[in-house]
Order: sequence, then C-alpha cells, then structure tokens
Amino acid sequence: MNEIKQGENRFYIGESEEERIAEIHFVPTGATQIIVDHTEVSDQLKGTGAGKKLVERIVQYAREENKKVVPLCPFAKAQIEKNEAWHDVLK
Repeated sequence: MNEIKQGENRFYIGESEEERIAEIHFVPTGATQIIVDHTEVSDQLKGTGAGKKLVERIVQYAREENKKVVPLCPFAKAQIEKNEAWHDVLK
C-alpha cells in the first residue's frame, strides 16, 4: 500500500497534493469536529483497500486531535458505521 500523506484539509496517496491518486477531504468546523465531505480513489487503486485506509487515517486523526467526525461522504459514513471500533469518533 502506498504511503498516506497529510495535506491541507486532506489525507492523500500520491507524489504530491497536486498528483494524488486517492484522497479523503475534510473541513474543520469549530474546535470539536471535522466534516468529511469527499473520498476519491483512482482506477489505479480501486479494489486495493485504499479508500478504507484513508477513512482509517481520518479516524486516527480525529482521535489525535480530540475531534468528532461528521461523515457527509457516503463512503466514509458507511465505513465508519460498519466498524464499531471507529464509532467513538462518530458525531
């Protein structure tokens, strides 16, 4: 699996933020929560679990920053709801 990097309001896989091949985007809202509004995985990485790894990384980030996640992105919402271990960050 390719390395997940942190950019501005996103985690991504790729050489740079401009050349990303997968990403999860979030918007900080207030001091206590982040809205996850978009997850995208290129055809190159589809079926590799990259999307789930990006959701896992946003959950880790939320825990590190003591924030709750509001998953507006349907993919991120489904992944977080499926994994009970991640429910602690769900808003």
